Amino acid sequence: MRLSQFIFANIESILKEWENFARTVDTPYPVLDTKGLRNHARQILTAVALDIRTSQTDQEQFDKSQGLGPVSETETPAQSHAVLRLVDGYSLDQMVSEYRALRSSVLRLWLTQAFVGDEHQLQDMIRFNEAVDQALVESIASYGSAVETTRKLVLGVLAHDLRSPLGAIMMSADLLQRSERRLDPSRQANLTSQISASVRRANSIVNDLTDLARFNLSNGIPVSKQTIDLGPLCQSVLEEVTACNPQSQILFNIKDAVAGRFDPLRMGQVFTNLISNAVQHGDKQQPVQVTLAGDADHIFFTVQNFGDPIPSSALPYLFNPEGRYSKFADSDQGASAGLGLGLFIAAEIVNGHGGNIDVESTLENGTIFSVTLPRA
Repeated sequence: MRLSQFIFANIESILKEWENFARTVDTPYPVLDTKGLRNHARQILTAVALDIRTSQTDQEQFDKSQGLGPVSETETPAQSHAVLRLVDGYSLDQMVSEYRALRSSVLRLWLTQAFVGDEHQLQDMIRFNEAVDQALVESIASYGSAVETTRKLVLGVLAHDLRSPLGAIMMSADLLQRSERRLDPSRQANLTSQISASVRRANSIVNDLTDLARFNLSNGIPVSKQTIDLGPLCQSVLEEVTACNPQSQILFNIKDAVAGRFDPLRMGQVFTNLISNAVQHGDKQQPVQVTLAGDADHIFFTVQNFGDPIPSSALPYLFNPEGRYSKFADSDQGASAGLGLGLFIAAEIVNGHGGNIDVESTLENGTIFSVTLPRA
């Protein structure tokens, strides 16, 4: 049996092996269903089988071996597969490993069931490897292009995020400098407060970028624990956020003792990022509810705001900026928009403390971020 015939006759068995391998790939996102695991696999296999059947001259075979094969004017299944694998959280190495597993499973099944060593079958094997290599090259190029697009988008959003606080600083400083007469004390205080708040906002963005770089270069964001009470720390953060957002109402409810071993600087980042996120994206007419409580073994911190709920499709990607910018366009609004480093940093700090962070978002109950931390 020719290899192309074997692929079409046994495509379900081959797809099952593809699915089984894809199920072993570890990504930061929820486990995919059968359709997601087999993403474009049938179309890729079909394209490979048809390529084997297509007549090819010696020169065309040589050109293809040099990476000079024909270029499709439309997006190929291999190109679509790569972009969706990026969205699903696959690394480039993990995506490439799928093709290695595909090549191995097809040839193993064929050699076991239908290979008899005829010359045309050896030629089929060469053509099969060429076709798989062609699909792999298309996937790698498409994946790289998607990553580059994501990188440019993130840089663009970063520039946008920094432009707001820097613009406020420049405007306020300019007003203070150009004033020919002494400003009213309350007006002057407002301008200096605006400058201070904007500097803190810009500095927070830079700190988040530094933490992201540190995370990418090591095994996470380091934490240095000491015995502290989280109550006063959270209260201090609330006062700072309120000073920067006087139009917003934040209600603080603290229950029981909240002392334990934590990194005070890092936990300050968690409180700041989650509370600021709730103030930024919540309904300004309704208060943000902040609760800090504990039991014998754990500390519980929640932040609740009301307004437009986060789309359910965006929830798995909230804590991963790469996933967010692979999955969503820069036109997105609400909590799935923006640079998104704050939630990522918060999640990594919580993870560094051995805790976990969850989010629920509905129109009725609002958006609730919940953090659980072990005391020790």
